Amino acid sequence: MVIRSLPVLPPPVDDARIASLAEELSALSPIRQGEELARLSSDFHAYSPVLEPLLAPCRAQLAVRVHSLDALRQVVSACARHAVPLTLRGAGTGNYGQCVPLAGGLVIDLSGLRQLRQLDPISGVFTAEAGITLASLDLQLTERGRGLRLAPSTLRSSSLGGFIAGGAGGVGSLRWGFLRDAGNLLGLEVMTVEPEPRLLQLDAEASAPLNHAYGTNGILTALTLPSCAAVDWQQLVVGFMSWEAALDTLQELSHTALLLNNAALLEAPVAAALPWPSGCTPPRAGEHRLLLLAAPDAMAVLPAWLATRGGTLQWQEPQAGGRGLPLRELCWNHTTLHWRGSHPDWTYLQLLLPADPQPAMASLRQRWGEDLLWHLEAVRQDGAVRLSGLPLVRFRGVEALADLIDHCRGLGVLVFDPHECSVEDGGMGQIDPAQVAAKSAHDPAGLLNPGKLRGWLERAGQS
Repeated sequence: MVIRSLPVLPPPVDDARIASLAEELSALSPIRQGEELARLSSDFHAYSPVLEPLLAPCRAQLAVRVHSLDALRQVVSACARHAVPLTLRGAGTGNYGQCVPLAGGLVIDLSGLRQLRQLDPISGVFTAEAGITLASLDLQLTERGRGLRLAPSTLRSSSLGGFIAGGAGGVGSLRWGFLRDAGNLLGLEVMTVEPEPRLLQLDAEASAPLNHAYGTNGILTALTLPSCAAVDWQQLVVGFMSWEAALDTLQELSHTALLLNNAALLEAPVAAALPWPSGCTPPRAGEHRLLLLAAPDAMAVLPAWLATRGGTLQWQEPQAGGRGLPLRELCWNHTTLHWRGSHPDWTYLQLLLPADPQPAMASLRQRWGEDLLWHLEAVRQDGAVRLSGLPLVRFRGVEALADLIDHCRGLGVLVFDPHECSVEDGGMGQIDPAQVAAKSAHDPAGLLNPGKLRGWLERAGQS
């Protein structure tokens, strides 16, 4: 169900306490007003016409940037002693309002914590600080023959901590599944929110409840993840004049031995509206487009294999050193970003389609017609090949959007609702007791990102 109001929240902190907190943190040059405070209080939730008006009034009363663990500990201790809510942020590329402070208080910008602390040359396991950008991290890994397993389309700006706290998957999910699949997060360094903050080292099992928890149940300061061997990925754009052939090919590709890092399918109207990399011609009228990241050894087979299924290779270029727009920035939520640039009255959904997706897709098309356009991403979920749908949807109003979401669920489609701002309702829709227990252990006063963890609100009788 689409939300229409925010949860019951404590009133904003009184001015006297904020002034006292700002004075205590004066050496860190806290931000108390202006455009920068507004920017640090927001993200890309404007993708949702439901969240945009709900979150518009939500703004921090104070913001601080930290560049060391000592500075972070000073801020956290002060917030705990003054009972001031605090919200963590990285680059702010999330689109569920993950880093929007619902209850005011203080926002901590962690982008100053940006070191790659270590990389095991044998296993490829690395530990990096939460504020490091994924682009910087990937470059440092590539120089050592390694690469990120998973990355969002916003790799150029996203932070590692923000990706783990607010993301779910992305480029690489066809090989490695989603972030919460076992083995994709190996450990966390976490600071507690207490008058005397503790710095904890969590193993993979203890880290799991903090994965995709919006920073509600512990402050992520460093993360330990596996890397993969670096691959010189080839970017391919393949045209299809038949949607059925394109969809069948996308599904078949996922079952081949060809090494792929991403496979996305865009329905013709979506493809026609997107910018394309230098040297890639715009689509023909009615042409659907399949976007692939393929290993070099796949190229001996892939072009001919695609041609037998009705696909025409329209463009190919290595990802490394490519000119202009990388293909990943036409996939995942960048597709939504580009489309809404010329269609601001549209929004989107995030779906995991059934194992046989075509009946559900046909039902949605019959009911919504051309007001729903398909953007599909091939993924693995618990080891099984599935299609993730990020369809673009003309916004007909809140009730119609709620009806569409209910219709999806009635078809056996799993909806990760991007028009909700709680951890649970933007995810699996269920309260995870382990997430609530982690918050109790790491944030006993409930000061971290208040209002976003529904299980905590229900526990406290505030929902």
